[in-house]
Amino acid sequence: MSVGQIIGGEYGELYVRQKAGKTIEIGELLSVGDVILQVHDLGYRSLMEDDDLARISGMQLEGYDDTHLMEEEIRNYITAKAKLLVQVRDGEAKIPKRLPPFFNKVDRVDEGDFAFLDKPDNGLYLGKIRSGSRVLDVPVFIDGKKALSHHILIPATTGRGKSNLVKVMLWNLVPTDYCGMLIIDPHDEYYGRNELGVKDHSLASKRVEYYSPNPPKGGFSLKLNIDLLKPWDLSGIIDLTSAQTDAMYVYHEEYGDRWLTRVFLGDEEESRARGIQETTMDVLRRKLSLAIDVHREGDRVYCRGGIFTTQGCENLLEQIVESMESGKKVILDTSSMSQDKELLIAGMITNRMFNRYKHYKEVGELDDKPTISIVIEEAPRVLGERAGRNIFHTIAREGRKFRVGLIAITQLSSMIPRELLANMNTKIILGNEMRSEREAIIGSVAQDLSKDSKNIASLDKGEAIVSSIFTKFAVPIKIDLFEDIAKSQEKKKLVFF
Repeated sequence: MSVGQIIGGEYGELYVRQKAGKTIEIGELLSVGDVILQVHDLGYRSLMEDDDLARISGMQLEGYDDTHLMEEEIRNYITAKAKLLVQVRDGEAKIPKRLPPFFNKVDRVDEGDFAFLDKPDNGLYLGKIRSGSRVLDVPVFIDGKKALSHHILIPATTGRGKSNLVKVMLWNLVPTDYCGMLIIDPHDEYYGRNELGVKDHSLASKRVEYYSPNPPKGGFSLKLNIDLLKPWDLSGIIDLTSAQTDAMYVYHEEYGDRWLTRVFLGDEEESRARGIQETTMDVLRRKLSLAIDVHREGDRVYCRGGIFTTQGCENLLEQIVESMESGKKVILDTSSMSQDKELLIAGMITNRMFNRYKHYKEVGELDDKPTISIVIEEAPRVLGERAGRNIFHTIAREGRKFRVGLIAITQLSSMIPRELLANMNTKIILGNEMRSEREAIIGSVAQDLSKDSKNIASLDKGEAIVSSIFTKFAVPIKIDLFEDIAKSQEKKKLVFF
């Protein structure tokens, strides 16, 4: 049964009169012929003059009994503003290029209206089709191998379900071998050390690795030898002047892996012989000491803080990179670290992974390798205007050429340069009340969401809009609750292949 009728509008914005006794919601999907519409605004309309409306409402408020309105359902009504979302022709989704017939009645969509959706190769499950607050039993997949290498942005304010979404994505990626991942976890929430998490997947013991300064049983100790640190790992992570950066490279060129130790043990005569002012070296030592807890005591260098060491642990980076290349999902617990140290360790791993994949492309071996995806929370820290040029900047700009992508999670999309936002070719947009943030997102999406600002603001927890170059239209979805997925699969003893 119809819920309304088209009464006007133009391409991009149709007016639908709501049928009396029916309810149309913002964000709801409506079907008219072979076209699906999406409601982006609602408003009151009346055939009566404003003075008449004011008079009748006044009489009702003041207790007059005889205020019955003849044909009220015809005189007063609700209008929904809707946009053309997608046209389905011969079982294939097309961009609509014509208006549906005037006065056509519109219906609510049902599962059959989305029969054209299928699961692509390397499908990554995101959620189910959502029409307003109604959820249809239609799963939504994107091509994970392509989408992950072309970057994914997850923007939302606090409490709208960003962490839940990432958990759902990780859970569904655990059994796959087309993608290796590095998940930088500053809140220690994805693995599930003390609660339900990715560790509870039936294949976690084979497909997931967890690194922590204080690992539980089954985890790995996160400890790195300072000799693994290279000058370029610090670029854009620690605030260094050009003179301080040049000094690091001078020492690295002469001392190789031992450059950092020599920076701390060197004296004024040694630095002056290399054309470096002692004040530059003093400030450099102080910044490095604060960032990685390296200190000098007499004629030796030692580390305090539990992450970096001068003894052993020379193979940890290679171990992590090898795991990612084999398609495993590597989670780093950085919850006890300072921001500089967290990003430094993440950058060290990412630098080596990216350089390895660049080499594979040069020698023609890249096609045989899995896509690599780096999950970074609070993305403006490394992608924002104030962040220096670093490995994450590089990947955001050119990583897709080497099949290395980012999953960037943020509350503040406006702090990321528009160029980098545009490079995030898939955006899973959750609710956001801040207009400036909605505008930043809308200005960089794959489909036209210029009419969807109110729709985005009205998204409840777990509701999202998926805009991607790998979808024909911006898909409204409801994301499953992670606990429900994990418990359901545990209960059914499902095994993924």
